[in-house]
Amino acid sequence: MKNLTIALGALAMLALSSMSAGAASLALKPEEAVRKALPQLKIDSVAESQIKGLYEVVTGNNVFYFYPEKDLLVVGDIYSVAGQNITGEKKRELKAKAQQQTLAKLNDIPLEKAVKIGDGAKKVIEFTDPDCPYCRRASEGLKSRTDVTRYVFLTPLAHPNAINKVYYILNAKDREKAYHEMMEGKPLPASTEEYSKEIKDLAAQHMEFARTLGIDGTPSFFINGQQVVGADMEKINNLLK
Repeated sequence: MKNLTIALGALAMLALSSMSAGAASLALKPEEAVRKALPQLKIDSVAESQIKGLYEVVTGNNVFYFYPEKDLLVVGDIYSVAGQNITGEKKRELKAKAQQQTLAKLNDIPLEKAVKIGDGAKKVIEFTDPDCPYCRRASEGLKSRTDVTRYVFLTPLAHPNAINKVYYILNAKDREKAYHEMMEGKPLPASTEEYSKEIKDLAAQHMEFARTLGIDGTPSFFINGQQVVGADMEKINNLLK
């Protein structure tokens, strides 16, 4: 949200510098006006708010407001006098909808392309990065569980140089063993072997699966229809009870 606020502030300055005080916006419908003022943002919807003349703008899971009469952007939450966070409720609604959409897409992800860890009755779908310290912490926390089968997709979103570790894991005869080696921080074995196109394509598919689900941070887990972002072992273990 912090980055969005900064971005909106910068975009607002650009918009206000390019439009005369309210005249251009009043000549357009509110949705057209906000899209013209903020072309850099993907606007999902524009609707009337509970305040006359102020419009609710949704972009992703975020909400801000646009006042076309004065070409003003309002970033922050609106509360009722009773303490109801109207903006917060909208954000929770958006988040719940996004999670439902993500879970629906998850059913289409081919688990046979994952690195399979363990053979327990409880299923965990995991997106992880071999060079991410939080991913390693979560991996260590799950390592001793014998009641879990983990389907691991290797997605070095923040550490692109980890791609060679991804190739090494996917190319190994024993992928589970290679996975644990890399997640324990062991050095990548020296090799002159050129990884095949098949292995590189599989690695690219792992990244594409993450993008399909809107995952932008690791580790991310899906357990019993719920998503856990980060090495929140308490939440993960509670979901696995």
